[in-house]
Amino acid sequence: MSRFTITRASLGAQELLVLTDTAARREVRIARRGATVLSIRLDGHDIADGFRDEAELVPHKGSRFAIMTPFANRVDDSRYTFQGREYDLQPGATGTDRASRHGFLRGETFDVTHEEAGQSHARVTFATQAIRPGAHPGYPFALDVGVTFTLDEQGLALEAVTRNVGEHDAPTFFGWHPYFRLSDTPIEGWELHVPAAQVVATDAGFIPLPGDAAWQSIDAADPALDFREPRTIGATELNHTYARLKADADGRIRTRLRDPGTGRAIALWQRHGVMLAFTADTAERDARKSVALEPMECIPNAFNRGDCREAITLAPGAERRFDCGVEFTA
Repeated sequence: MSRFTITRASLGAQELLVLTDTAARREVRIARRGATVLSIRLDGHDIADGFRDEAELVPHKGSRFAIMTPFANRVDDSRYTFQGREYDLQPGATGTDRASRHGFLRGETFDVTHEEAGQSHARVTFATQAIRPGAHPGYPFALDVGVTFTLDEQGLALEAVTRNVGEHDAPTFFGWHPYFRLSDTPIEGWELHVPAAQVVATDAGFIPLPGDAAWQSIDAADPALDFREPRTIGATELNHTYARLKADADGRIRTRLRDPGTGRAIALWQRHGVMLAFTADTAERDARKSVALEPMECIPNAFNRGDCREAITLAPGAERRFDCGVEFTA
């Protein structure tokens, strides 16, 4: 029998794929709906604070482990301008109802286009063609999106591939929204390490400030936001994007989270982009019981920023890849 296996399961009417490392007693459950990770079990303990049942998964409130594209996090007032044209993602909506976040794919059921399992890994690819002109107000572009999850002895890796299959340049970037619950001990005692030289300054609605004002040196920021050296989270409330991330010698940028009480630890890695750390203070359930570490290609509201324009523009026929994942370090 191979060390790694892929099997099917269900959560109510939702089909799941289960990736298992039989030797290390690790298991990852992923729903086809939204290509959403539901659990990551390490020797019997689930470090993922994912959706618990179908009633939570279907509406995807809280965006736990959401695949975020063609934009991650917020678009200011649900409006943006791209190549001289103005777009409205929520035509007719007013006031507080105007809140576009985390892209279009949370409610989509992905196709499973590839799976393999053997002695070294289990790998499955989820794909969708749901982003098409007319499918989503204010976004008349055509994208194919594929997300490949690989479970191996190091951890769980994610590779996202976005391809512009339309006839025009498209604004698009990728992000992932995992929540981690290392134990039931308070997160105030957990240690966080974010190797960032900058933190993004925002307004009260978490929209980055215009222009250069957004890019704040960690040295000039509130000391409570400085996690360049590992330290406990304490009472700090985080919903902050970190930039100018420093890579390790192997090219991976690692944001680390550790519970000293249990010794359980992870490293959320990415090769480029920014990291949004969120202490779940406004979560709809279990506030401050987990920490979201969100690797993203660009900062929130990137659709409205000239300094992000090159990074988010995808030409017809072109594709972009984004790699990230979680290493099981202890």
